[in-house]
Amino acid sequence: PTGQRPQRPRSNSGRELTDEVHIEILASVMIKNLDTGEEIPLIQAEEKLPTGINPLTLHIMRRTKEYITNDAAQSDDDDRGQAPLTDTDGGKLKQKTTRLKKFLGKSVKRAKHLAEEYGEKAVNKVKSVRDEVFHNDQDDPSSSDDEGMPYTRPVKFKAAHSFKGPFDFDQVKVVQDLSGEHMGAVWTMKFSHCGRLLATAGQDNVVRIWVLKNSFDYFNNMRAKYNTEGRVSPSPSQESLCSSKSDTDGGVSKMSSVPEDPEDKNLPFRQIPFCKYKGHTADLLDLSWSKNYFLLSSSMDKTVRLWHISRRECLCCFQHIDFVTAIAFHPRDDRYFLSGSLDGKLRLWNIPDKKVALWNEVDGQTRLITAANFCQNGKYAVIGTYDGRCIFYDTERLKYHTQIHVRSTRGRNRVGRKITGIEPLPGENKILVTSNDCRIRLYDLRDLSLSMKYKGYVNSSSQIKASFSHDYSFIVSGSEDKYVYIWSTYHDLSKFTSVRRDRNDFWEGIKAHNAVVTSAIFAPHPNLIVPQEAGAEKAGAGAEAECKSVDSTDSETIPSGALKADHTEVLLSADFTGAIKVFINVKKY
Repeated sequence: PTGQRPQRPRSNSGRELTDEVHIEILASVMIKNLDTGEEIPLIQAEEKLPTGINPLTLHIMRRTKEYITNDAAQSDDDDRGQAPLTDTDGGKLKQKTTRLKKFLGKSVKRAKHLAEEYGEKAVNKVKSVRDEVFHNDQDDPSSSDDEGMPYTRPVKFKAAHSFKGPFDFDQVKVVQDLSGEHMGAVWTMKFSHCGRLLATAGQDNVVRIWVLKNSFDYFNNMRAKYNTEGRVSPSPSQESLCSSKSDTDGGVSKMSSVPEDPEDKNLPFRQIPFCKYKGHTADLLDLSWSKNYFLLSSSMDKTVRLWHISRRECLCCFQHIDFVTAIAFHPRDDRYFLSGSLDGKLRLWNIPDKKVALWNEVDGQTRLITAANFCQNGKYAVIGTYDGRCIFYDTERLKYHTQIHVRSTRGRNRVGRKITGIEPLPGENKILVTSNDCRIRLYDLRDLSLSMKYKGYVNSSSQIKASFSHDYSFIVSGSEDKYVYIWSTYHDLSKFTSVRRDRNDFWEGIKAHNAVVTSAIFAPHPNLIVPQEAGAEKAGAGAEAECKSVDSTDSETIPSGALKADHTEVLLSADFTGAIKVFINVKKY
């Protein structure tokens, strides 16, 4: 009957699940630390969960019955085991890493009844704690005084102890702060191919599109044009970036034009989003742009949605049967996209038919797909799994091709950990793989050998992924220790005489956030944001000319080890609280 107060959930034994019972369960369920063999109550284990835990990680923890804490950062196959540190507050052993396994069945009978309800409640408890606490570090003196003063604060820079310079990013500056829009964490950020639109999404279920100030009119005109002429939805095709633009005239009326915001002319982006896409009902996990301004978004609501920059409404919704962790437009034919889901299936969708054209399934015990992308310009689809495998399929038939088990030869990381990101390195037939063992690896696809392993950052439970700079000479990643990390893709051998060619521990770190840096990316066309010569001000350069120059740099053959000329990089980073920062780094060599 309506009007009744909803009942509190009851356990199988009929007891109400009050907070006291909840605490009792947490105290009675024992969990095993796989490193030490020590069993501790779940209530203590939960306290060891990383502060920046994300809901996808929590969900996977529940499924796999494995808990991971954040201390794993720096140990590796190159290290020897260290003596455990003794904790002062009760002599508990605190190993550098703690992987905990739930033994719900073997614990007290009462807990057995309540295990199922416990699962939901504990996750909700951790979630509510996560949402309330925007964890300022008590031990970090910089954390309290820099709140709310985005521009005045110089960026804190650090580098690997053994790295004495010269550095590439020690002069980097924050030039804009796009905070205050996202409520809660930003899990993913992607630039459009042309580099003039930025999509951001995460915990608040809303996709936001930001536009460079100097491109606002162009996209606003595109929107006005679609909204006045016949209201026909655009449809994906193989048309290129330029052809989709050629019929756009600068003289279209600005009926819906919002006046330019009065603030500082030097800020690259408009301070308010160009549009906000609402429709998803749970956290967003991934985004992908097509060359002609279609955007796909995937979510924990088990759907993928299709949008176009000229339209405010969702064009299509692709239903899945589990969380969709990763999506990618086919690089040569944007009528198709790849989706990877926790149900262990990768699907190649045909957008016009709104159907799955091809699919395949991951084998093995843990079949969760946690990353996906295309490589070799669409020839292969590659997915990453929870247990550390990168599996390649030929796109033509989606048939199994080969796989790489991403793990170290010895030490703690010889067990594969969750793959969080896969990025192709086009000119050289390589891929960059990020995983939850705090390592980033560059593999050569010709023989599946490891070209380089990058370390220094912390990524033991997040969906943080590394990516390349516009010319592939740098790699950037967020980190659970609140820094943005940058490496050179290849060693500059003029800096290092005796160094392992396949190990890169020479990171540079930038601190501008007070929370886990969940995403960090380079802008694909920094010259749109920082003009190369001061004389060539972007005064009246039409979208046409701009488009052609953009296309010409899109070739597949840019050598990543290219000698660095005068470098200008534009970086963006986002964090667990929804803050987004824009950095400019001008470096003279």
